[in-house]
Amino acid sequence: MPTATAHPSSSRQAAGAALDGALRDYLAHLSVERGLSANTVAAYRRDLARYVAFVDAAGRVRLDSVTEADVTAFVEAVRQGSDGGRPLSPSSTARALAAVRGWHRFAQAEGLARDDPSAEVRAPTQLRRLPHALSVDDVAALLDAAGTGDGPLPLRDRALLELLYATGARISEIVGLDVDGVADAAVVRLLGKGSKERVVPVGSFARDALQAYLVRARPALAAAGRGTAALFLNTRGARMSRQTAWAALQSAAARAGLTEHVSPHTLRHSFATHLLSGGADVRVVQELLGHASVTTTQIYTMVTPDALREVYAAAHPRAR
Repeated sequence: MPTATAHPSSSRQAAGAALDGALRDYLAHLSVERGLSANTVAAYRRDLARYVAFVDAAGRVRLDSVTEADVTAFVEAVRQGSDGGRPLSPSSTARALAAVRGWHRFAQAEGLARDDPSAEVRAPTQLRRLPHALSVDDVAALLDAAGTGDGPLPLRDRALLELLYATGARISEIVGLDVDGVADAAVVRLLGKGSKERVVPVGSFARDALQAYLVRARPALAAAGRGTAALFLNTRGARMSRQTAWAALQSAAARAGLTEHVSPHTLRHSFATHLLSGGADVRVVQELLGHASVTTTQIYTMVTPDALREVYAAAHPRAR
């Protein structure tokens, strides 16, 4: 009796299914055991789905059949877009490689693979750029512009942006706040990456804007909904989304006449830069930002060539 032979396409489908199953297990580990946020897990899923498609096309049946050459080829492919996806910047390529390394390390630790083929693969060199920050005057103009107009929305938007700048919080941390998270207006409790909580002081300008919103605007917005504990509400009385918060910032920036790109992260960068310029210790700023490593915070201590020349001209005895 003749022996049945597997069709090549069915073998490829089986390989893809095996890799997809391994990926689902890893993403579940990131979400459940490591407690990473939904946004972070989604970013891992995007990068690793591209990786699965790449190694599957190379004929790898399981994760333990992937070689170092495969990982190196993947890095080059996503950098150039030769795998059919969009080309990635050096920083995005490094992020994708970090996701791949995490998966392979997990597979090795769980006994699913003997070796880690990604261990020696290097990401492309990245240019170290200063984070963009607004001047103190531009921040003031932005915050003033957010509060112009009638009705509850200007009060909401002013409180939102004041709180972003006062705390250096990520936009997801601010829209995720509940009213009881600011019960003591002198501080806010922010839930950051990895579900890590930190307590950040709130300055008087943000406290005043927040109080005005809570008393004069939030009740009107809440009346349109079914009741929610969320601090910042949309016009339907539900929790404000990141997209709505982004739109509020863009609208305020346009009214303030700011021509450069302004994002919620711009306010976070401005918060850190202004604190350090005012003499704050870098480790204090690290705690306020919720950075796991001080190395991440130290990028804000970099100075521009113009600043170097100014300090040199002012301080060196033979500069003139």
